[in-house]
Amino acid sequence: MIAGVRLAGSRRASGMAGVVLTGFCSALAAGLLIMLLGYVAVQGWSAINPAFITNLPHPVGIPGGGVANGIVGTIIIVGIAVLIAVPIGVLTGLYLAIYGRGIAAELVRFMAEVLSGVPSIAIGLFAYTVFVKPFAHFSALSASFAFAVLMLPLMIRTSEEAIRGVPTAIREGALALGLPDYGGVLHVVLPAARPLIVTGVLLAIARVTGETAPLLFTAFGSQFWELNPGNPMAVLALQIFTYAISPYDEWHRQAWGGALLLILAVLVLNIGARMALAGRPKKS
Repeated sequence: MIAGVRLAGSRRASGMAGVVLTGFCSALAAGLLIMLLGYVAVQGWSAINPAFITNLPHPVGIPGGGVANGIVGTIIIVGIAVLIAVPIGVLTGLYLAIYGRGIAAELVRFMAEVLSGVPSIAIGLFAYTVFVKPFAHFSALSASFAFAVLMLPLMIRTSEEAIRGVPTAIREGALALGLPDYGGVLHVVLPAARPLIVTGVLLAIARVTGETAPLLFTAFGSQFWELNPGNPMAVLALQIFTYAISPYDEWHRQAWGGALLLILAVLVLNIGARMALAGRPKKS
């Protein structure tokens, strides 16, 4: 009897210790994130104003200036990367979820996992070797290619899981109504998996938005307006890097402002991903 009471007390104590430990780790992680966001906000808020968002960079010694070309360049490069990565990632995930069996499918899954662990600087060097060096010309297209490669593993995994999550009865019902196999997949299965796929797209965009290493080998940067993706182009993350390593206080202030804009963009993308995930239909 006494031994049972002691055992129950020991279990309660160990359970309480586990709760306290996990709560402490959660609070530590949340606290570090809040400290990071707060510090960047304090440092960068003074640089945020309409001119900073709408003006081009000014030469050293001339006050003011902004990162408008970097914002536009980021949208162009990430947009092209999305156009490349999303169709390939979704179709690959569709193949793995519905038709992928055997060694070939397992090899594709394994390669996607390996690709997700490749450092971004190595992918940037690969894009440089494939798209920049042969033409002796930096370009936004080469940066988009590097970003698309970075996005692919997440898109493949998310799409496969999203399509696997669609009940088999939905696809069988489409076949029973006379739709061909590809028709059922395109018109029934993919729409049902859309919320999770959209979530994957938003998370993939957030993954590459702040990347800098591939841009050093590809986009190269520009101080001017550039809308042609065949030319070097300004990117916000690259501008932050350039300003941060400069010896000028004004550029340091603008680097913090650009970092705050990037963090806000990633925050918005993550909120959008959660909203898309919350909008998916519940399983009965």
